[in-house]
Amino acid sequence: MADLFTHGLDPTGGTPRPLADRLRPKSLSEVTGQAHLTGPDGALTRMIRSGSLGSMIFWGPPGTGKTTVARLLAGETELAFEQISAIFSGVADLKKVFETARARRMSGRQTLLFVDEIHRFNRAQQDSFLPVMEDGTVVLIGATTENPSFELNAALLSRARVLSFRSHDADSLSQLLTRAEEAEGRPLPVTAEARAIMLRMADGDGRAILTLAEEVWRAASPSEEVDAETLQRIVQRRAPVYDKGQDGHYNLISALHKSVRGSDPDAALYYLARMFDAGEDPLYIGRRLVRMAAEDVGLADPQALVVANAAKDAYDYLGSPEGELALAEACVYIATAPKSNGVYVAFKAAMRAAKEHGSLLPPKHILNAPTKLMKEEGYGSGYEYDHDAPDAFSGQTYLPDALSGTRFYDPPERGFEREIRKRLDFWASKRRERQVR
Repeated sequence: MADLFTHGLDPTGGTPRPLADRLRPKSLSEVTGQAHLTGPDGALTRMIRSGSLGSMIFWGPPGTGKTTVARLLAGETELAFEQISAIFSGVADLKKVFETARARRMSGRQTLLFVDEIHRFNRAQQDSFLPVMEDGTVVLIGATTENPSFELNAALLSRARVLSFRSHDADSLSQLLTRAEEAEGRPLPVTAEARAIMLRMADGDGRAILTLAEEVWRAASPSEEVDAETLQRIVQRRAPVYDKGQDGHYNLISALHKSVRGSDPDAALYYLARMFDAGEDPLYIGRRLVRMAAEDVGLADPQALVVANAAKDAYDYLGSPEGELALAEACVYIATAPKSNGVYVAFKAAMRAAKEHGSLLPPKHILNAPTKLMKEEGYGSGYEYDHDAPDAFSGQTYLPDALSGTRFYDPPERGFEREIRKRLDFWASKRRERQVR
């Protein structure tokens, strides 16, 4: 029977094998958390049943089984498995792999080439895969944690099917812990609260939850039950999966913006906290809050832009962590403010008109006439000074003749724009009176 020193050893060298390696699934049916791909009716299961395996891009967060599934596919289809990493490989490595695959194909066997971190290859390197994919030398499976639409070139994407791997949810992470306990032949010595915290710390990463379990088993004393506080000391908190320059960054700022636009301050605060927690630059968040105030609140509450800009300046003045509260305050203010994109829509329409209609001359009566020639041409002729008119409103036309009567701004009946609409309606009635006269 295995003892403390032999349990989990690599039989070839006596080196302890990580728990995650020992628990690798041996068939697609054992893969956890990707039922949409590996379940009885999953996309990959269907491919294997059809007997046709094409090139694919596996897109998903770390620890979701991309490498494992690629290995299993090679076994299921009896393809030779070759693996390289874009981090450590260059053109010479690719040529060597391609030559090996061509030689193998001459003997009647195809190669499944798994490329980890494929987005790390530059565009020219990505193009080098195209000929060997097209002539059937290799079936390419590229793995990436980044959005393929942004990181892979169109030619490669047109020849490969993108399959999305999902982060593990609490249920699938719990299944992995149960498998680990069965493999170890002992329960994980943690309280229910500590176990729940471990699931959150794993952040959807299957490899991470098994590593955390291994650390607990390694650190816990005999008969000890690890509580939440002890767990924090045993395993240092794992940073959230978030790259400020990549997909996680854009996903969270999108979630924050849409939560603010949707008037949900609780969701907005959550995503704001997620970004702070992941080390996002608070001034970047401040600038985005200013944009949200201008785009989604607009003149429904003109104070929103003032609050957002003040919060950005407050953070710039106070720094972290004191200044983060000002940004949270602005986030809540904007989320709970009445919403209007009236000015945003009007400005876009005006920009389209400016591009489509070219250099239209403004009406001559609103042009200055600093020279005699310009006066003779009618510049400034007939202009009425609004402050001299009743209600300080002359009712003249100001748009070029080709755009006369065009209305770009149509304020909704919300917030302060109710008052703006009343003003516009009042001025419209005064214009009608002028036309009647």
